[in-house]
Amino acid sequence: MISTSSITLKYGERILFKDVNLKFAPGNCYGLIGANGSGKSTFLKILSGEIEPTDGVVTITPGERMSVLKQNHFEFDEYTVMHTVIMGHKKLYDVMMEKDAIYAKENFTEEDGIKASALESEFADLNGWEAEPEAATLLAGLGIPEEMHEKKMKELEGGDKVRVLLAQALFGNPDILLLDEPTNHLDLESINWLEDFLNHYSNTVIVVSHDRHFLNTVCTHIADIDFGQIKLYAGNYDFWYMASQLAAKQRKDEKKKREDKIAEMKEFIQRFASNAAKSKQATSRKKVIEKLTLEEMPSTSRKFPYVAFKPERECGRNILDIKGLTKTVDGVEVLKDFSLQVQNGDKIAFVGPDHLAKTTLFQIISGEIEPDAGTYEWGITITPAYYPKDNSSYFQDKLNLVEWLQQYTTSDDESYLRGFLGRMLFSGDESLKQVNVLSGGEKVRCMLAKMMLSGANTLIFDEPTNHLDLESIQSLNTGLTDFTGVILMNTHDHQFADTVANRIIEFCPNNRIIDKRMGFDEYLLSDDIKALRDSIYNEHQRLSI
Repeated sequence: MISTSSITLKYGERILFKDVNLKFAPGNCYGLIGANGSGKSTFLKILSGEIEPTDGVVTITPGERMSVLKQNHFEFDEYTVMHTVIMGHKKLYDVMMEKDAIYAKENFTEEDGIKASALESEFADLNGWEAEPEAATLLAGLGIPEEMHEKKMKELEGGDKVRVLLAQALFGNPDILLLDEPTNHLDLESINWLEDFLNHYSNTVIVVSHDRHFLNTVCTHIADIDFGQIKLYAGNYDFWYMASQLAAKQRKDEKKKREDKIAEMKEFIQRFASNAAKSKQATSRKKVIEKLTLEEMPSTSRKFPYVAFKPERECGRNILDIKGLTKTVDGVEVLKDFSLQVQNGDKIAFVGPDHLAKTTLFQIISGEIEPDAGTYEWGITITPAYYPKDNSSYFQDKLNLVEWLQQYTTSDDESYLRGFLGRMLFSGDESLKQVNVLSGGEKVRCMLAKMMLSGANTLIFDEPTNHLDLESIQSLNTGLTDFTGVILMNTHDHQFADTVANRIIEFCPNNRIIDKRMGFDEYLLSDDIKALRDSIYNEHQRLSI
């Protein structure tokens, strides 16, 4: 078990949280949530001992092993993938390396033999003979094939490194597991595997995530950072959200009652302050007002942007006709003879582990790159707006936010643009920030504002939830659910896909496509589709061998 006693963290005058007293028990998974900047990652670092709190202590049951998802993607560049995973259990790895070093000696002495025998016994006690099979199973579940296991980490792409580091954190059945955004860079299949792994995990898990479906699936409790405190709630994210909405309504109602009572008393004071018979009551009510206004109601640190896409015209019958698109990227044929007809009312989620194919398709139909072969044609009534996975090229200039947004509208009314930015949480002087210094989440909100101003009736989104906090994801989710036009999107957010999409297109190996008109959960649960997917992936494995 891990617990905190009077944990306080201050940065100068700013208090992130104060007097935090919590117990995280085995068998539970705790989702740590809060607004951006509230201190979620910092609290995990305090629990792991990476940073010291201003006050208070963290206590771990003696003998228990803690594992943390590493954030430095270059720390293990000189190690093989297999060794990197096993290093998640430091004691086991050290015993294994010391044992192997002794056996590698040219002059093997009797003393070496005695030492090796002791290490062999310790290695067995630590379940060392199962280390490589366990590591291989974790890597396979996270989409790292066997041929990559002996590669050095520096040879891997960034997304694959993250998967290996996640396998490292999960390795060896740690007693306490701290995971900061474990679903980043994972496809939906790998997220499903991780959800299943954690649901069968019997020890303590504390996780930070912006994926609502993930939090709902794995969490038994929610630890909420708000009002400068961290409070525990039993239940998953949806249960917490309903409870928090009820609490917010109660606070609002209480505040309204106090304001009404204050107004009533002030009116009484004004009417009877000069009346000798009533002056004593007026004085009494004045004292009550002072008590009522002494303690202000706390306000939440959470902020929800306003996201609403309003098309300037309705879509006609012809939306998008794609015929035979083929494209090779860096010597790899990512699209081959791809055809698709998008129809009015379609909200399509493109799924599958091949993210490059989806991104390439979106880049082609948005006009950013040309196909090697094939054609696509938008309907004459269609105005598309595109959200790219990499938006950095839009923020190179030293424009302020008002100037930047003005590029994408015919309006010269600065107050209108400031109001629009305010709805996207850039209020007051924040609207004059230079765009080249914005954070990832701020850039996403700018791109959403640009798309909202366009009046487009067809929206193309490539991983739109990256860098967004839960509040912004919820707002975007609502905006797309309410949108009356056509949507094409690539997302790894399960709940986002299921609540928005009415058509699923999966990119499978060997350029195979599955196209079904249904919601995402229905797609995943269909026995017919499971059989078809198994057939496709088994065929791919046979061809690979």
